[in-house]
Amino acid sequence: MTASERQATEPGSATTDEGYARGLSPRTIQMIAIGGAIGTGLFYGAGGAIEQAGPALILAYLAAGLAIFVIMRALGELLTYRPVAGSFAEYANEFLGRFAGYATGWTYWAVWVATCMAEITVAGKYVQYWFAIPQWVTALVVLGIMFLANMVSVRLFGEGEFWFSAIKVTAIIAMILIGLGVLIFHFGQATNPTVANLWNDGGVFPNGFGQTLLVLQIVLFAYVGVELVGVTAGEARDPKNTLRKAINTLPFRIGLFYIGALVIIMSVSSWRTFHAGRSPFVEVFEQIGIPGAAAIINFVLLTAALSSCNSGIYSTGRMLRSLAQREEAPARLGALSSRSVPSAGIALSAAVMVIGVGVNYFSPDKAFAYITSVSTIGIIFVWGMILVCHFLYRARVRRGLLPASDYRLPGAPVSTALALGFLLLVVVLLFFTEAGRTAIIVGVVWGALVCAAYPLLARGRRAA
Repeated sequence: MTASERQATEPGSATTDEGYARGLSPRTIQMIAIGGAIGTGLFYGAGGAIEQAGPALILAYLAAGLAIFVIMRALGELLTYRPVAGSFAEYANEFLGRFAGYATGWTYWAVWVATCMAEITVAGKYVQYWFAIPQWVTALVVLGIMFLANMVSVRLFGEGEFWFSAIKVTAIIAMILIGLGVLIFHFGQATNPTVANLWNDGGVFPNGFGQTLLVLQIVLFAYVGVELVGVTAGEARDPKNTLRKAINTLPFRIGLFYIGALVIIMSVSSWRTFHAGRSPFVEVFEQIGIPGAAAIINFVLLTAALSSCNSGIYSTGRMLRSLAQREEAPARLGALSSRSVPSAGIALSAAVMVIGVGVNYFSPDKAFAYITSVSTIGIIFVWGMILVCHFLYRARVRRGLLPASDYRLPGAPVSTALALGFLLLVVVLLFFTEAGRTAIIVGVVWGALVCAAYPLLARGRRAA
């Protein structure tokens, strides 16, 4: 490990020079933050969630959004204290010990590997809107393109993510404006568009309060990626100010892109018209009857899947390098290419993601549900670690052991405890669904593998 890398990992160090090129401008970071909050979980997964919970899904997104905001403000406070590319794993290592940092880093890597598998799954479904191409073929092609883009430079990743996110943002805003036009002026072919659809067709909880609780698993998956700004700390220009601005806009993004979009969708048409396996964004435009609009939205959804896969390959490569620097992954994964890209980590991550291609080949109908449940259990662990680290950081600040951040989480430690309680509730709810139980089993298996591998790595460190 170089001197600069050692300094970057020392508690309280303000240095973030970890060998990366600072190729992510404030403009790019802002759009990555926006794009990270808009993904396949909303565009595609919302169809099944609406079918399960009805209009109450809006409340589920609101409750989860409040918890996510607390998590991100907690992360923001840690990032302004010490901005590092390893982010969550670095803080777990500092406040909870080496094993916690190791487990957090590898789990976050697994989360994005699974998420990227989910994205290439739905990319295959979106392409089938136009062409009769098997899902696994599209999944393989998408994975290959995103892999090559990430191998070139962080600047290319950032620019790609900027334009992907711009397309997603423009599409949602356009959908909201068109939906408002339908509700106010009643143009188009939608049947009985009215805000009263939110409560007139079976009430706000048409399938019961229990179904709304069970849908939280899908809702949380939709928020995977909001924490990505923490991984960009090592490659962002002026990270403390840039990341602070990105986190501050999170409530607006949740309110507009999640709550606002769902309110419009279920006002334009009854919740009963939306079903799993179909994007509600595509369906609502088909129901309005705007020529070509559904095909355009389908293209937007395809770019959303590409965006999330792009982010997944980016984040997994950086996390593997952070683990390698702490000798918690093979040393070769810590190497940077001549373009300051962790090429070995990216290559390994993409190779594992090929499993997603296999899942699409053998079980194309259930691939999305299985993969998202696995990703959800992993991200709950990572978000929980962020909250625990924040709690311990605040405790050390109170004892005068660490400097206080000027970007503090409001209401802590009460808000921290409430967000942790929310995450624990979702874990309990996973036991009540088939996909959730699958996630729990996979989570237990993953935990066993992580625990079994740790002594081997420790033995390797001693031998070195």
